Amino acid sequence: MNSSFLLRKPDKNDSKEIFQLIKSVGTLDLNSQYLYLLQTTHFQNTCSVAIYNEKIVGFVSGYIIPDDKETLFIWQVAISNEVRGQNLAMKIILDIFNKNNTSNNIKYILSTVSPSNKASQRVFEKIAIKLNTKIENKTLFSIDDFFDAHEEEIQYLIGPINN
Repeated sequence: MNSSFLLRKPDKNDSKEIFQLIKSVGTLDLNSQYLYLLQTTHFQNTCSVAIYNEKIVGFVSGYIIPDDKETLFIWQVAISNEVRGQNLAMKIILDIFNKNNTSNNIKYILSTVSPSNKASQRVFEKIAIKLNTKIENKTLFSIDDFFDAHEEEIQYLIGPINN
Protein backbone atom coordinates (compact mmCIF):
# COMPACT_ATOMS: atom_id res chain seq x y z
CA MET A 1 0.00 0.00 0.00
CA ASN A 2 1.18 3.51 -0.79
CA SER A 3 2.12 5.16 2.48
CA SER A 4 1.37 8.74 1.42
CA PHE A 5 -1.26 9.95 3.85
CA LEU A 6 -2.69 13.42 4.14
CA LEU A 7 -2.47 14.54 7.77
CA ARG A 8 -4.68 17.45 8.76
CA LYS A 9 -6.74 18.96 11.54
CA PRO A 10 -10.17 17.40 11.80
CA ASP A 11 -13.28 19.48 11.33
CA LYS A 12 -16.87 19.04 12.43
CA ASN A 13 -17.77 17.19 9.24
CA ASP A 14 -15.25 14.47 10.15
CA SER A 15 -16.84 13.59 13.50
CA LYS A 16 -19.21 10.89 12.22
CA GLU A 17 -16.44 9.14 10.30
CA ILE A 18 -14.13 9.39 13.34
CA PHE A 19 -16.84 7.85 15.53
CA GLN A 20 -17.18 4.96 13.06
CA LEU A 21 -13.39 4.49 12.93
CA ILE A 22 -13.15 4.31 16.74
CA LYS A 23 -16.07 1.86 16.77
CA SER A 24 -14.49 -0.34 14.07
CA VAL A 25 -11.11 -0.52 15.80
CA GLY A 26 -12.87 -2.26 18.69
CA THR A 27 -10.14 -1.88 21.30
CA LEU A 28 -10.78 1.73 22.33
CA ASP A 29 -13.40 3.17 24.64
CA LEU A 30 -16.13 4.48 22.37
CA ASN A 31 -17.13 7.93 23.55
CA SER A 32 -20.29 9.81 22.65
CA GLN A 33 -20.73 11.32 19.21
CA TYR A 34 -20.95 14.68 20.98
CA LEU A 35 -17.42 14.26 22.34
CA TYR A 36 -16.05 13.68 18.83
CA LEU A 37 -17.85 16.84 17.72
CA LEU A 38 -16.08 18.73 20.52
CA GLN A 39 -12.73 17.21 19.63
CA THR A 40 -13.12 18.27 15.99
CA THR A 41 -14.07 21.82 16.95
CA HIS A 42 -12.72 22.86 20.37
CA PHE A 43 -9.63 20.63 20.28
CA GLN A 44 -8.88 20.49 16.56
CA ASN A 45 -5.40 22.01 17.01
CA THR A 46 -4.34 19.04 19.11
CA CYS A 47 -6.13 16.37 17.08
CA SER A 48 -5.37 15.04 13.63
CA VAL A 49 -6.85 12.77 11.00
CA ALA A 50 -5.01 10.75 8.38
CA ILE A 51 -6.70 10.57 4.99
CA TYR A 52 -6.05 7.86 2.42
CA ASN A 53 -8.14 7.50 -0.74
CA GLU A 54 -10.52 10.20 0.57
CA LYS A 55 -11.24 8.15 3.70
CA ILE A 56 -10.24 8.76 7.32
CA VAL A 57 -7.94 5.87 8.21
CA GLY A 58 -6.35 7.37 11.31
CA PHE A 59 -7.35 9.65 14.16
CA VAL A 60 -5.42 10.91 17.16
CA SER A 61 -6.96 13.12 19.80
CA GLY A 62 -5.10 15.11 22.38
CA TYR A 63 -4.94 18.32 24.32
CA ILE A 64 -2.50 20.56 26.16
CA ILE A 65 -2.95 19.91 29.88
CA PRO A 66 -4.61 23.05 31.28
CA ASP A 67 -2.37 23.30 34.37
CA ASP A 68 0.77 22.23 32.53
CA LYS A 69 1.22 23.99 29.19
CA GLU A 70 4.44 22.07 28.52
CA THR A 71 2.64 18.70 28.34
CA LEU A 72 0.70 17.33 25.38
CA PHE A 73 -1.71 14.58 26.45
CA ILE A 74 -2.52 12.04 23.74
CA TRP A 75 -5.99 10.67 24.43
CA GLN A 76 -7.05 8.26 21.70
CA VAL A 77 -5.13 6.72 18.83
CA ALA A 78 -7.16 4.90 16.18
CA ILE A 79 -5.68 3.38 13.05
CA SER A 80 -7.79 1.46 10.55
CA ASN A 81 -6.88 -2.21 10.21
CA GLU A 82 -6.20 -1.72 6.49
CA VAL A 83 -3.25 0.63 7.09
CA ARG A 84 -1.65 -0.78 10.22
CA GLY A 85 2.06 -1.56 10.26
CA GLN A 86 3.14 1.67 8.56
CA ASN A 87 4.02 3.69 11.68
CA LEU A 88 1.01 5.92 10.98
CA ALA A 89 0.14 6.39 14.67
CA MET A 90 3.65 7.66 15.38
CA LYS A 91 3.55 9.97 12.35
CA ILE A 92 0.25 11.50 13.45
CA ILE A 93 1.35 12.00 17.05
CA LEU A 94 4.62 13.60 15.97
CA ASP A 95 2.70 15.81 13.53
CA ILE A 96 0.47 17.05 16.40
CA PHE A 97 3.54 17.54 18.59
CA ASN A 98 5.40 19.52 15.91
CA LYS A 99 2.41 21.73 15.08
CA ASN A 100 1.86 22.60 18.75
CA ASN A 101 5.45 22.75 19.92
CA THR A 102 6.24 26.16 18.47
CA SER A 103 3.49 27.99 20.34
CA ASN A 104 3.54 25.90 23.52
CA ASN A 105 7.18 24.81 23.98
CA ILE A 106 6.12 21.24 24.74
CA LYS A 107 8.57 19.34 26.93
CA TYR A 108 6.52 16.17 27.53
CA ILE A 109 4.11 13.84 25.78
CA LEU A 110 1.81 12.00 28.15
CA SER A 111 -0.68 9.22 27.52
CA THR A 112 -2.28 6.22 29.16
CA VAL A 113 -2.34 2.74 27.68
CA SER A 114 -4.08 -0.43 28.84
CA PRO A 115 -1.66 -3.30 29.56
CA SER A 116 -3.16 -5.44 26.78
CA ASN A 117 -2.61 -2.74 24.13
CA LYS A 118 0.87 -3.80 23.03
CA ALA A 119 0.68 -1.85 19.74
CA SER A 120 0.19 1.48 21.52
CA GLN A 121 2.95 0.67 23.98
CA ARG A 122 5.32 0.15 21.04
CA VAL A 123 4.20 3.44 19.44
CA PHE A 124 5.11 5.45 22.53
CA GLU A 125 8.40 3.60 22.94
CA LYS A 126 9.27 4.43 19.30
CA ILE A 127 8.35 8.09 19.86
CA ALA A 128 10.71 8.29 22.85
CA ILE A 129 13.49 6.83 20.71
CA LYS A 130 12.72 9.19 17.82
CA LEU A 131 12.77 12.20 20.17
CA ASN A 132 15.94 10.90 21.86
CA THR A 133 14.48 11.02 25.34
CA LYS A 134 13.31 8.73 28.11
CA ILE A 135 9.96 7.13 28.80
CA GLU A 136 8.57 6.38 32.24
CA ASN A 137 5.59 4.18 33.10
CA LYS A 138 3.40 4.01 36.19
CA THR A 139 -0.16 3.00 36.96
CA LEU A 140 -2.37 6.08 36.75
CA PHE A 141 -5.82 4.48 37.08
CA SER A 142 -6.37 1.11 38.74
CA ILE A 143 -9.20 -1.30 38.00
CA ASP A 144 -10.94 0.01 41.14
CA ASP A 145 -11.17 3.49 39.60
CA PHE A 146 -13.70 2.22 37.01
CA PHE A 147 -17.32 1.10 37.38
CA ASP A 148 -17.14 -1.65 34.78
CA ALA A 149 -14.61 -4.29 33.82
CA HIS A 150 -11.94 -1.93 32.54
CA GLU A 151 -8.23 -2.63 32.57
CA GLU A 152 -5.95 -0.41 34.56
CA GLU A 153 -4.44 2.50 32.63
CA ILE A 154 -0.66 2.82 32.61
CA GLN A 155 0.69 6.33 32.20
CA TYR A 156 3.46 6.79 29.65
CA LEU A 157 5.49 9.97 30.14
CA ILE A 158 7.90 10.84 27.35
CA GLY A 159 10.44 13.54 28.01
CA PRO A 160 11.88 15.93 28.69
CA ILE A 161 12.00 16.75 25.00
CA ASN A 162 14.83 19.05 23.93
CA ASN A 163 13.54 21.59 21.42
